[in-house]
Amino acid sequence: MSNFQTIFEIIQGAHPESPAIGAPDRRYLTFGQLTDLCARTRRVLNGGGIGRNERVAIVLPNGAEMATAFTAISCAATTAPLNPAYRREEFEFYLDDLNARALVVEAGSDSPAVAAARELGIRICYLHGNSEGAAGDFELECPSTEPKSDGPVQPDDVALILHTSGTTSRPKIVPLSHRNVSASAHNIMRSLSLTEHDRCLNIMPLFHIHGLIAAVLASLRAGASISCSPGFNALKFFGWIDETKPTWYTAVPTMHQAILSRAAKNQNVIQNNPLRFIRSSSSSLSPQVMSELERVFDAPVVEAYGMTEAAHLMACNPLPPGKRIAGTVGKAAGPEVAIMDEDGELLESGSTGEIVIRGDNVTRGYENNPKANTENFTHGWFRTGDQGSIDPDGYISITGRLK
Repeated sequence: MSNFQTIFEIIQGAHPESPAIGAPDRRYLTFGQLTDLCARTRRVLNGGGIGRNERVAIVLPNGAEMATAFTAISCAATTAPLNPAYRREEFEFYLDDLNARALVVEAGSDSPAVAAARELGIRICYLHGNSEGAAGDFELECPSTEPKSDGPVQPDDVALILHTSGTTSRPKIVPLSHRNVSASAHNIMRSLSLTEHDRCLNIMPLFHIHGLIAAVLASLRAGASISCSPGFNALKFFGWIDETKPTWYTAVPTMHQAILSRAAKNQNVIQNNPLRFIRSSSSSLSPQVMSELERVFDAPVVEAYGMTEAAHLMACNPLPPGKRIAGTVGKAAGPEVAIMDEDGELLESGSTGEIVIRGDNVTRGYENNPKANTENFTHGWFRTGDQGSIDPDGYISITGRLK
């Protein structure tokens, strides 16, 4: 299949009877059922006057329903997942900044997002989960209004919209098209050699690009399955491993360290449920933790490099028999990656400068922010703000942060 797909086309490309999305203690929703869920959700949203490129904020707990809501709503409109732990004033800021047309919450939710949406005059849609059915199955209830029928989503429609972290300034809005996210899912699938026989145990938050694309969408792109935990819990992790029998998981370094702290008490689980590999991303993994993970799980650890503007993945260490180099983020894994100086000139191998990228997975630009776009895009390259170098074999090392 082409990289240039919509999320709906990705789902349709898998065998309809294959398991797609599950959860501990729940049976799997098949790809066929997920396709039907996407079609039902689109009818409900269109019946509520919401269609392509209109923003639907999602505030749901981690789990299968969050994964399927992201997938299904993306097939009709633009998803805007928000952290359920935000305070009311934070919800008011993000809902207003996103120009959200609707908010999706669980039926009966007491989230402060509901009060924030009402204050802003944003319609509220309620997700009714099916506790007796397959994991992730739901019915969506939205206020009726003049229906909208603008056809199926297209590759250049915005599938997902997120904010940058905004630690030092106002958060920037990052729109990611179906083309962007499907290309990134394809790149992750290829970098990890994912097949329909793989199963990911997701412990990442699903309002974050790491969990949404690396765990959920890359698995769906491969025709593989995902078991969605209710959120990371080191005390329950090995029980989930024993029950769901995944072939891999992806996490941030602090999670890996917490898992290692309980590994000695769970040797039988580890031996009875061998992993094909372990993935780490979102911050630097120390060589010591990488080595210990590989020793304890007897599985290769691949460190990846991603960011929101790249729909997550930029580079990845290869799986065996490829060479993994601890302390690097591996090689370019889909997009082009280069090193640029302050004047916008590309540098030779081994030189230190700003890491820049370009490719089908990279956002076309920040929304309503010409200053940021001028500062961050040069000659078609996106400037990551990370300082680093690329060795003669193509391995990328991050040496600092420039902005």
